[in-house]
Amino acid sequence: MADKKITADTLIFDALEINPNADTILMSYGMHCLGCALAHGETVGEAANVHGADLEKMLEELNNI
Repeated sequence: MADKKITADTLIFDALEINPNADTILMSYGMHCLGCALAHGETVGEAANVHGADLEKMLEELNNI
């Protein structure tokens, strides 16, 4: 899955599979509950909105594998 691009519509669960470093990146944006049930159904864009994160910057980091 490494060739797949993470977008605002990518589920957090899928982002963690696409980029093995996604957990560290997401936690650096204050997303510390990656194992919670919501993380499996929440998109990267939704999480960025809830946590007040810069979505474009976060996506750039997530896709810089």
